[in-house]
Amino acid sequence: MKVLRKFLISAVLGVTLSAPFSAYALFEECKDLFPKQQIPSTAQAGRDLCFDSFAIYYAPTDKKPIYTVEKLSREQLLAPHPKRTNQFYEEGRLPFAERSQLSDYRGSGYDRGHNVPAGDMSNERSMAQSFSLANMMPQARQNNQGIWAKNVEEPTRQYVKRAAGEVYIFTGSTGSSGTIGNSRVTIPSHLYKLVYDSSKNLAWAYWIENTNEATMSPPISYQELMEKTGIDFHLPIGVATGETKPNKPSTRSNKAKVGGWYPVFFDDYSSTKVEQIIHHIEAGRVASIEIQYDRNSELAKKIQTQIESQTATKVTLIQSSPPDSATVTYERNRVTALIRSQ
Repeated sequence: MKVLRKFLISAVLGVTLSAPFSAYALFEECKDLFPKQQIPSTAQAGRDLCFDSFAIYYAPTDKKPIYTVEKLSREQLLAPHPKRTNQFYEEGRLPFAERSQLSDYRGSGYDRGHNVPAGDMSNERSMAQSFSLANMMPQARQNNQGIWAKNVEEPTRQYVKRAAGEVYIFTGSTGSSGTIGNSRVTIPSHLYKLVYDSSKNLAWAYWIENTNEATMSPPISYQELMEKTGIDFHLPIGVATGETKPNKPSTRSNKAKVGGWYPVFFDDYSSTKVEQIIHHIEAGRVASIEIQYDRNSELAKKIQTQIESQTATKVTLIQSSPPDSATVTYERNRVTALIRSQ
């Protein structure tokens, strides 16, 4: 039976992510991020993406998250935090046709709104991963920098800092107010953040319009959020009849790092960074490398050449964003090496 189960899982995960996506999310590598390892149920088809400190159920058609999840604690948020990077990059695990691109947001009038906030990240690698475009949604600028940051994200962090146990946060968006960019990234009409305090078995949700004029309203109930989103988050708080049975505990080893991909940023050539990548390849810790660049093809090719000349790893080059607005230049020379761990 175990052999059959492993075969079926690998067949589903056989995720070459070029395989068709489905409405069944596995999250095999990061179930520990979910309350009692229960994966939400939804009719929306997507792809599950595990990172070190959070997970994303991603909508390839909308090119934004359906939902994200993170598990936070008082100790995490009170610990020293890394400096915010602002190094956005395109998600290398997704087929190119399913990705949002940096150019989609340029000149759109919408912010790249984090679902999992960078401010929740407690180490540099998680901070870097939080800037994946798979974690972004087109968010009204004043909403993102005002009501959402000050009246939703920050109060949530303050609550976690007072909590006695682990707090699980689901964030996402729903509805459509059009699209942006050549990739047609869906602009959501509403945003939500669900907070579940496992020590008190208590849940509530923020529900906000995705407009610059949005105003705060009282939090809504878990039941109401499920009705609005069509997602059953399977929280064990007795909302529905019958008991929620937890999955069997995962038997995988307790890995220090969960994220299968992580970015290495180059604003100019760094022999130290290249040598570190080569060292990881030689240690058998790298499965593949994708280098994304906008206009700095010379730097991208230099990094590619050095890696390929010293290892047997084939490096893929992708021009991730075509030249765009001349008024937005801070990203155009950046090169991002996306490293896929073994």
